[in-house]
Amino acid sequence: MDYKDAGVHIEEGYRAVEQYRELAAATAHSAVLNGIGSFAGMFSLKEFTRAAGGMEEPVLVSGTDGVGTKLDIAFRLKKYDTVGIDCVAMCVNDILCHGARPLFFLDYLACGKLDADTAALLVKGVAAGCRETGAVLLGGETAEMPGFYGEGVYDMAGFAVGIADRKKIIDGGGVRAGNVLVGVASSGPHSNGFSLIRKVIPDLHEDFGGMPIGMALLEPTRLYVKPVLGLLEEVNILGMAHITGGGFYENIPRLFPRSPGPAFDALISRNSWTIPPIFERIASGITADGAGGAPSGGGAEPLKNDEALRKLMFNTFNMGIGLVLALAPEDSRKAVEYLDDRGFPAWEIGRVEAGTGEVRFV
Repeated sequence: MDYKDAGVHIEEGYRAVEQYRELAAATAHSAVLNGIGSFAGMFSLKEFTRAAGGMEEPVLVSGTDGVGTKLDIAFRLKKYDTVGIDCVAMCVNDILCHGARPLFFLDYLACGKLDADTAALLVKGVAAGCRETGAVLLGGETAEMPGFYGEGVYDMAGFAVGIADRKKIIDGGGVRAGNVLVGVASSGPHSNGFSLIRKVIPDLHEDFGGMPIGMALLEPTRLYVKPVLGLLEEVNILGMAHITGGGFYENIPRLFPRSPGPAFDALISRNSWTIPPIFERIASGITADGAGGAPSGGGAEPLKNDEALRKLMFNTFNMGIGLVLALAPEDSRKAVEYLDDRGFPAWEIGRVEAGTGEVRFV
């Protein structure tokens, strides 16, 4: 018996790496000191900070995440080239909340039986996300684990490392009562809540505005890096929250300053933006007979009138708002206009008041 008899296909792994190499090379620049295939990736901070104009006290900022069960939809539809963007976005959007510029990204891909072409499509999405945010795909790992993952099943995770000047780190310390909360549009559910979505929308070929709903659900997580880093040159962002798992209730309080110190509440205006139809469809599945399945009607009315359903939805999904910024009142309109002009719709969705760290809808 050899390794192939045990289910591990070494030659397929070599073929996958060759495809990764080209994808990673397209994201590289002068700060990268080596290429894919080494035991570790090397990135010159001196080269980068010099090219970026220097920093007084550079701080590395890191974040890690995975795509989660959204992958199941990609596999069922055999569309593999976008979920890698989700993997990057979930990490770089997190470190962006502290004002960090992404430097590089590493991915981890695990499967039961490796198909080099499928793996390369998954990594193609990672490379696309890196290019859009200015990050380098510095390396990664592909693990073939027969008998542990089912054939045709892949898992994907990764981590990003960014950099920020210590004096410019956003930590919520400047948040005050009276600040305005600006919400930036999401592109859909992003990469959260899919364990519930998969139960309430079992038919991925259901018509949704003229397209299969599964394709709508695969819309990649929006990458906020470039517009927000640009906005930081124009206004002082006091706090930032990436609306991921836990929705509004768990994530918005994370933009407040850490205790000890004053506590705040986020007051969210109910009608300050239009909830996208995909969330109404999810809500209609939840309110259908039993635990989901075919919708029993539109989800717009239950979202307005059923407080328990609203709480569940806003505690699970981003509901059309992928990023929340805390700004001084005199900066909020400028921020909204700046983001709108760059294709990132934004709204004044609420305000900060003294409180106990809660999120309340008014």
